[in-house]
Amino acid sequence: MELIADQGQLFIILACVFGAFMAWGIGANDVANAMGTSVGSKAITIRQAVVIAIIFEFAGAFFAGGEVTATIRKGIIDPLALNGQPELLVFGMLASLLAAGTWLLIASYFGWPVSTTHSIVGAIVGFAAVGISMEAVKWGRVGNIAASWVISPVIAGSISFLLYKSVQHFIHDTKDPFAQSKRLVPFYILLVGFVISMVTLLKGLKHLGLNLSFTDALWVSLLSGVVIMAVGRFFVSRIHADPEVSEAVHLANVEKVFAVLMIFTACAMAFAHGSNDVANAIGPVAAIYSVVSHAGEITAKSSVPLWILLVGAVGIVIGLLTFGHRVIATVGSGITELTPSRGFAATLAAATTVVVASGTGLPISTTHVLVGAILGIGLAMGGDSLNYRKVGSIFVSWLVTLPAGALLSILFFYLFRAIWL
Repeated sequence: MELIADQGQLFIILACVFGAFMAWGIGANDVANAMGTSVGSKAITIRQAVVIAIIFEFAGAFFAGGEVTATIRKGIIDPLALNGQPELLVFGMLASLLAAGTWLLIASYFGWPVSTTHSIVGAIVGFAAVGISMEAVKWGRVGNIAASWVISPVIAGSISFLLYKSVQHFIHDTKDPFAQSKRLVPFYILLVGFVISMVTLLKGLKHLGLNLSFTDALWVSLLSGVVIMAVGRFFVSRIHADPEVSEAVHLANVEKVFAVLMIFTACAMAFAHGSNDVANAIGPVAAIYSVVSHAGEITAKSSVPLWILLVGAVGIVIGLLTFGHRVIATVGSGITELTPSRGFAATLAAATTVVVASGTGLPISTTHVLVGAILGIGLAMGGDSLNYRKVGSIFVSWLVTLPAGALLSILFFYLFRAIWL
């Protein structure tokens, strides 16, 4: 307790520095999951993707990042196992941030698309199991998180499969695909606006004091979706095609319409990614702040201060600006060939899965979700369209991330313990 009182301010400063470092890693490595499909399908340029991501990643992290943070902050470790030893939680959370950030720096340097959620959860479990005790880990909760890493890509893949099949049936296979796309794409835009608004209003804004009933959120989300649809319809109406062109060019005109839709889904995915993955950086920061501000009391209840959300949001944006464009350029085309209509289905499926998980407080892997969604598109087009070698290398990088995060965390935990105890 005396150490917390004497060194509390230093611990908070270190937590902010390490948290910003971890958030930088998320921006550098993981934002490609939000933007890769949009760039890979050539719906937007890398420069446009960076601008969209800066605005909507920041908004998602700042306005809707509080729910998942609670799970990272206090859902993995049993606080009773640390009674009388709050400094061990502080050391462990500092070690977890530094370990996960270091691993993301290594992965970004080599261009590996790894999971930031795997990194931080593996780091927290590693220091708690080895540095404290096996009983300190809430294995049931960890099991639920691990199960979500399997279930979430399956859900995203299923949604993207059905969405793309609907596009094929209602647009591509009709007599006049271009005219049909101009009629139906605004309704897909409505769906994007509704899904993001609904989950954000119900779960994401609690820390701002906004608590709407389900019915109120339903109407506000529907209204938001209609407004966004009206904006989308305006841009879609400005796309014109020559009715005398060949079928191949005609389908290219259809993809032009979907390129407008991809801008909206890119915004949705960036917002969803920011709301879910900011917790990986600021959850441990919030835990350290809570312990220090309550004089070492681990079980004290406290909301996440907005300035902590700001640390994560700014860190993600800086990581995106410095390293993110390199990863964005490669992720979108590695697994299967994407067009705007395919990219739309993958991105909306991934965004829907992420915001629902974010709203329920479950930290899922955005990498898993997006890869699952793209695999769903590949299966909808036929299994031969998938690059199985690329998929295999991605799976291997996922498997390595958990033990890498855990081992680095254990190393840093004992280092901090040796310095202060």
